[in-house]
Amino acid sequence: MAHILMMTATSGTNFELAQKFVENARSKGHGTEIIDLAEIDLPMFTIARSKSEDAPDVSDLVAKLTDADAWVIIAPEYNGSMPPTLNNAIAWMSTDWKQFRDMCTGKPVGLATHSGGGGAHVIMAMRQQFSFIGADVIGRACLSGRDKEANPETIDAMIDNLAR
Repeated sequence: MAHILMMTATSGTNFELAQKFVENARSKGHGTEIIDLAEIDLPMFTIARSKSEDAPDVSDLVAKLTDADAWVIIAPEYNGSMPPTLNNAIAWMSTDWKQFRDMCTGKPVGLATHSGGGGAHVIMAMRQQFSFIGADVIGRACLSGRDKEANPETIDAMIDNLAR
C-alpha cells in the first residue's frame, strides 16, 4: 500500500478537504499524513535569512515529503495564484537544490482546492509550479468551494491514481 501525504496551505476548509482525502486513502488501506503549512509558520523566505544562523530547519518537512509515495497539495486561491504559505514553504525547502530535486523528481502529485472563486487559477498555478520542479502532476484535480462540494468520485479516482 502507498503512503500518501496531504499538504495543506491553510487550516479551515482546505484542512477539512485534506481530511476527506485521508479518509478515502485510509479506507483503501493506504498510510496517510497531513502537513498543515499554516501550523508550521515558517518565517518569510529571503536569501539573507536563508544564509543566517536563524534559518528554520526544514529537514523534517523535506524528509516527510521525500519518504511519501505521493502527495496531494491542497490550497486555496490567493489573488489568482497560490497562497503565500505554499510559495514560502517551497522556497525554504529548495535551499538545498539537489535534495529538493531528489525530493520532487518523479513524485506523483494530486492537486485540490477549496476556494471562494472556484479555484481554477490556483490549480493552474500549482500545476505549473509542481511540474517545473519535476513532480508528475496527475491530470485530474479536485475543485470545491462554498457553492460546490468536493466530488467524492474525484477524490476516489485521484487516490487510486496516486497509489499506483
